[in-house]
Amino acid sequence: MKISARNQLKGTITNVAEGAVNGVVTIDLGGNTVKADITMESINELGLAEGKEAFAIIKATNVMFATGTERIAGISARNQLAGKVVKVTKGAVNGHVTVELPDGNRVSGSITNAAIEDLGLTEGGDALAIIKATDVIVGVE
Repeated sequence: MKISARNQLKGTITNVAEGAVNGVVTIDLGGNTVKADITMESINELGLAEGKEAFAIIKATNVMFATGTERIAGISARNQLAGKVVKVTKGAVNGHVTVELPDGNRVSGSITNAAIEDLGLTEGGDALAIIKATDVIVGVE
């Protein structure tokens, strides 16, 4: 299966916190973790459990950015991945920013050119890729 989501990060499930309707799946990417808030029905249908390999799939439009590498306190987004900006491509109105994490994974996001400029996102700069747990899709092979 091929999909259009730009971010397909492979890792190992380290925790499944089960709830009545939804659960939170934690995927270790090899130095960073991503949390996905998905339905219990999906968790059961996919057979998600600790130790199983899985993909954290994130559309580029669901990635936000902040400058620096310090986690932002007082924000509901569970996933804050620090790294270096390795690519900035501007279009007519929106652009793409790619951040490389210390473990070598890359996270790309689509934001406005104005946001790129206002934040001063340039290649070589520090940035946080911020993703809500509800915006992470979990896939298995």
